[in-house]
Amino acid sequence: MPGCGKSTVGRHLARLLTRRFVDSDTEIEQELGESIRSFFDREGEPAFRDVEERVIGRLTQQDGIVLATGGGAVLRPANRDALHDRTQAFYLRSSPEELARRLRNDTHRPLLQGGDPLRKLRELYRDRDPLYRRTAHFVVETARPSVPALLNMVLMQLELSGFVDPGQVPSPVDTGHLD
Repeated sequence: MPGCGKSTVGRHLARLLTRRFVDSDTEIEQELGESIRSFFDREGEPAFRDVEERVIGRLTQQDGIVLATGGGAVLRPANRDALHDRTQAFYLRSSPEELARRLRNDTHRPLLQGGDPLRKLRELYRDRDPLYRRTAHFVVETARPSVPALLNMVLMQLELSGFVDPGQVPSPVDTGHLD
């Protein structure tokens, strides 16, 4: 979901694993040569989702990266399949109320502009939660933990699954809360 901490946790996880962090939204903006919001406003959501699908398809074929995707990436079956089949996908799960609190001053997310953001987040959660669960290998609850606590939960899942060797990764330092 938007505002759950994907980019924050992803950046810190990449640093701990000595991997490159990639945010699919940043890659999309580089490909478009403009902001997602501008493109979204001018061309609409279907055109944006086409570009997003192409970028995620390319990124999920790269090795050695930590990838954060936009919250709506799971809307396309091709993205769900690529993320589930080619990566170890995490769903950082937050309630709509917690997300609304974190995003109360956000002006960059096109889907949350205008109207009642909490209502919109509840709708997004209702529609997307099953898709996130289907795509993810791991679900991590993000209700107000610190970034190091979330990183520890993610690292523990990676260690238990054999994707990271225990003891090979330094412990996260206290970097504060997600918001």
